[in-house]
Amino acid sequence: MSELGYDAVERHVEQHFGPIEFVFHAMPSTGVHVLVAGPTEERPHRTLVTEGMSDEPMVAPDGANPFVELMMALPADWPIDDLTADESWPVHLLKYLAAFPRENETWLGPWHLLPNGDPAVPYAPNTEFAGMVVTPMIKVRTAEAREIDGKISLLAVVPLHPAEIRLKIEKGSGALIEAFDRAGISELVDPLRPSSV
Repeated sequence: MSELGYDAVERHVEQHFGPIEFVFHAMPSTGVHVLVAGPTEERPHRTLVTEGMSDEPMVAPDGANPFVELMMALPADWPIDDLTADESWPVHLLKYLAAFPRENETWLGPWHLLPNGDPAVPYAPNTEFAGMVVTPMIKVRTAEAREIDGKISLLAVVPLHPAEIRLKIEKGSGALIEAFDRAGISELVDPLRPSSV
């Protein structure tokens, strides 16, 4: 790992996001858990954070941090306890993404796009989101929340509508960032939000 161990990730989550309510444990093939921090007065939503993605360095280019964990924020009433339900797609997505670099000998960093197939299809019958982009976190108290012990980058996963995927592919990250800024999009997932494009 990044020589920090799981305890460092869990301490970071509880310090910056809230008490850990429960953990979705890893499948043996991936070694990736998903920690779920409960809502707090300051952060009235649930925060999901991967644990285990940074066990091994990614095959990253010079200048990119090879140690990363990923997060998503969900409304407090989002039903995620049943992993067979349609609403559990954020958990499955985080587990898939956290294992993706290792299984494909690649890396994930800010503004990397990953559609859900080609052509992209929705993650579940009850959502129009059909891909995602990795972004820096916006809804955090301090800059220290963005790095675990100053060594592991903690990046957000923002789900995208098909039109937003096309915008990123055709016009690049700058155009997507502008669309996000206009629409006020952050790592807090709004399941009902319209496309920003």
